[in-house]
Amino acid sequence: MRGNPGTAGVFDKIVSSKLFSSLAALFVILLFNVFLNPGFLSITIVNGHLFGQLIDILNRAVPVMILSIGMTLVIATGGTDLSCGALLALAGATAISLIRGGSAVLNSDTAMPFVLVIAITLAVTTLCGLWNGFLVAKLGIQPIVATLIFMTAGRGIAQLITGARNLTTGYAPFSVIGQGWFLLFPVPIFIAAGVCLVAWYFTRRTAFGLFVEAVGINASAARYSGINSSLIIMAVYAISGFCAGVAGLIYSSGIMCADANNAGLNYELDAILATVLGGTSMMGGRFYLAGSVIGSLIIMALTKSIYAFDVAPESALVVKALVVVIVVLIQSPFFKKRKFRKAGGPELELASDREGGR
Repeated sequence: MRGNPGTAGVFDKIVSSKLFSSLAALFVILLFNVFLNPGFLSITIVNGHLFGQLIDILNRAVPVMILSIGMTLVIATGGTDLSCGALLALAGATAISLIRGGSAVLNSDTAMPFVLVIAITLAVTTLCGLWNGFLVAKLGIQPIVATLIFMTAGRGIAQLITGARNLTTGYAPFSVIGQGWFLLFPVPIFIAAGVCLVAWYFTRRTAFGLFVEAVGINASAARYSGINSSLIIMAVYAISGFCAGVAGLIYSSGIMCADANNAGLNYELDAILATVLGGTSMMGGRFYLAGSVIGSLIIMALTKSIYAFDVAPESALVVKALVVVIVVLIQSPFFKKRKFRKAGGPELELASDREGGR
């Protein structure tokens, strides 16, 4: 006997949504933490600031979250960006070296106007991203190879800028970016929200998002339909570079130091993982910005859980990998096909096939 068609239809849409598996995974991880630590969800106000595990997870996920926005657009075109972690380090090195001005100023002052420091830093990483796009779009170099160049050279340039030292600064306005508070919440959360909203507007309220998906599905067909595929590809890599610059400013501001060796190390892999966990296919085409945001939260919540429950460092990466494998398998078209067949018959199986083939 069939249930209410209207209710079943709503349930089917929810379950078949690309975001359902990601949200379910995040919910399970949080529920696991609550089970082992009943006070996990508690949030308190101290000196006008919100404190709690959830706030900490959200705040610490910001750099990867911002990187994943740019990564999502790059992957949607069928590419990948391995350089964003190195560009994050380059952004921190550029910003703090400009603030210090060759150590010609006091530690609490800046050698040039702060607005100019931000503008130059973002311009540098955006141009690096544009160069990656040029190699891919104009010279036909495979994305993984083109971005691997700056994955290595980016940190090398950052070390040249810092003189292979960890540059520090005490300039108070700079600390606001990564350590400040506004309306009870950390400032990085507002910066991430701003980046996400701007990306959502230009990809869902303008033709840009449609062009990106068209290029990812079939670049040749998109070109014959009048879309400048090369320009779109260069644009998404430039956006990825810009996002790396923003993440780099937040990261270096959080520690008030430019660490060319360790800043953003392996963040490019976390950004790719967050994008995939969010439902965007590595084959290109349709993308899900909201899913990438949720994916970054999954990664940070999982990392927080591993360290909170004293998992041995040598086992932490294995545990993280196992959880990620489970989430990815749940999102796979094969799993959804079998799940829908058991749940509702051939019509749901067909819906699953359509969703998996996007």
